[in-house]
Amino acid sequence: MKAALIQLNTAWEDRQRNYEKAGFFAKKAAGESCDLIVFPEMFNTGFSMNLAAIADEGIGETTSALSEIAEKNNINLIAGFPIKAPGEDKGRNMAVAYDRKGMLRATYAKMHPFCLADEEKYYIAGDNVTTFDIDGIPSSIFICYDLRFPEVFRKVAKQVHAIFVIANWPSERVEHWNALLKARAIENQCFMIGVNRTGIDGNGICYSGSSCVIDPIGNFICSGSESDEYLVCEFDPLGVNEVRSQFPFLKDMRLYDAQEE
Repeated sequence: MKAALIQLNTAWEDRQRNYEKAGFFAKKAAGESCDLIVFPEMFNTGFSMNLAAIADEGIGETTSALSEIAEKNNINLIAGFPIKAPGEDKGRNMAVAYDRKGMLRATYAKMHPFCLADEEKYYIAGDNVTTFDIDGIPSSIFICYDLRFPEVFRKVAKQVHAIFVIANWPSERVEHWNALLKARAIENQCFMIGVNRTGIDGNGICYSGSSCVIDPIGNFICSGSESDEYLVCEFDPLGVNEVRSQFPFLKDMRLYDAQEE
């Protein structure tokens, strides 16, 4: 699989500008025969709590824009954006996956709002994991802060060969980003694809990219810089079968119910 990881320097709360940038990078990726393009969390707005200004009301313009970009460029597409259901006060921090024909194949709502930024005051936590296929490759997706909670990754481990994490992960904690992605790859014996933004957002928070693909034994296949918005990486998801056959650790996995006080 040839994937374009877009470390978007997101234009703050400017959906139209970010649609234009997404279309530009999708055309570039298609021209380089990429199978898939991945954008960060809240690619169209930045990590904003200003729901009145940024959130689509139900199935809105972002959904249409992403579907059109995928179909026009004959490319699989993953991205994140905020949405608010009509009549609800809070929104949802969503991830979506489209196939080459622009058909919606998966939706996921972030399960762990980032409380240090008061995200839970503005966004409803999701309840369910999701799995989907990309050109026949079983996959799943999570969003940013979810990465710190390995138990949710275990729920999909045996079903997938690739897990995507889209994020707005600050530079000051980028070492955690790298370490946690590597750990999730090793423990779940799958490819981890992390896509993070670059630049400085409207809150003055700096992001250093560091988007990457990590193989099932923890090797970094590629890693992005803090300045490049466009990174292409090739990997073979079938390598998961070889690793799991040689080291069948997942067969011994047990899932435990979390005990809440």
